[in-house]
Amino acid sequence: MKLTNIETYVIKTGEPNLGGLFWFFIKLETDEGIVGWGETAVLYTLLGVEDGFEQNLKDIFEHYLKDQDPLNRETLYHTLYAGLTDQHPDYITVGLISAIDIALWDITGKYYNTPVYNLLGGKYRDRIRTYTYIYEREVKTTIHEAIGAWTTDPQRLGELASELADEGFTGLKFDPLPQKVWRKTPFPPWEISQKEYDHAEQSVKAIREAVGTRADILIGTHGQITPSAARRLAARVEQYDPLWLEEPCPPENYKEMGKIARSTSIPIASGERLVTLHEFQNLFDQGGCAFAQPDLGSCGGITACKKISTLAEANYVLMAPHVWGGPIITAAALQIDANIPNFLIQESIGKSDGFFDEIIKEPFVWENGDLIISDKPGIGIELDEDKLENHRSKLSDLR
Repeated sequence: MKLTNIETYVIKTGEPNLGGLFWFFIKLETDEGIVGWGETAVLYTLLGVEDGFEQNLKDIFEHYLKDQDPLNRETLYHTLYAGLTDQHPDYITVGLISAIDIALWDITGKYYNTPVYNLLGGKYRDRIRTYTYIYEREVKTTIHEAIGAWTTDPQRLGELASELADEGFTGLKFDPLPQKVWRKTPFPPWEISQKEYDHAEQSVKAIREAVGTRADILIGTHGQITPSAARRLAARVEQYDPLWLEEPCPPENYKEMGKIARSTSIPIASGERLVTLHEFQNLFDQGGCAFAQPDLGSCGGITACKKISTLAEANYVLMAPHVWGGPIITAAALQIDANIPNFLIQESIGKSDGFFDEIIKEPFVWENGDLIISDKPGIGIELDEDKLENHRSKLSDLR
């Protein structure tokens, strides 16, 4: 079997654009008619030059992949890694490798007519525990409206959290500081005000009082604040026993992440912006997290994530793969989740429905807080190409 062609798709999502305004897909084709789907999570950094996404992948395919056997996933992964990064990985390049790697695994599973998790060593579990961000219930026109209660209304946060727990979610996440994310300056990390500390404490309290022990509380900060601010924030909310404090400082400084981890009883989660097992090794060496969050669309795909999970297992770190993207990243993560022993919880965009259902042929099955593992070959889903064509777009639409 040989690889013969690559197709690329820049897809504009439907409002309120949960999972991102754009998703970036590829389709690898073979001479035996088997196709594999991949997705990258990192192309927002190429705003306005989305043609570069398509041209880069076509050039990569022609130079590294054309006429190669897609079953040789390990060799192809290392060929791409060495050739494109010179052993010094960056977020964008490894994101492109991630999309290709997922597609290669999808082809391989279809070739052998088995789910990817069987190729990884078999199925450890049938159900995948999920968490979601706490969003407003009504359909909103923007992501800003969907998360409006995060920084304005602790009581409303509690109500929304209770409704999600009633539906079956056992993990609920929010960021008490999200208004900072959309500021262009100053750049993180920064100190936060007494008002923000108070709001964060009242919000976590309201959620805990609303859900009791039915659900874990997950606090995200998107790596915005200084280590000293993170320690002060943790001290305020420790009493409400959150499951984790996520990216309490920018993820580039592993030593500081380790210091924060040792300063609080709240477990630290990190990893959505780290790539390859080498960066995770640096994090683990510093004791920087209890829960690792690689994103299958940026960490290096299924090949890299399997290596990261094994490394995490040796360090007694549990896996909680990150998703801020589309159905292919989600489907790939589920293959890892099904296989590894050290899985904790999977991020889900709602119930992995919404705009997902607009472009996939068969929806994900979410039941009582869990995504149900598919027995279909490959990564377990197929995209509807006619519908993809209806949603093709350009990143320059953001301008």
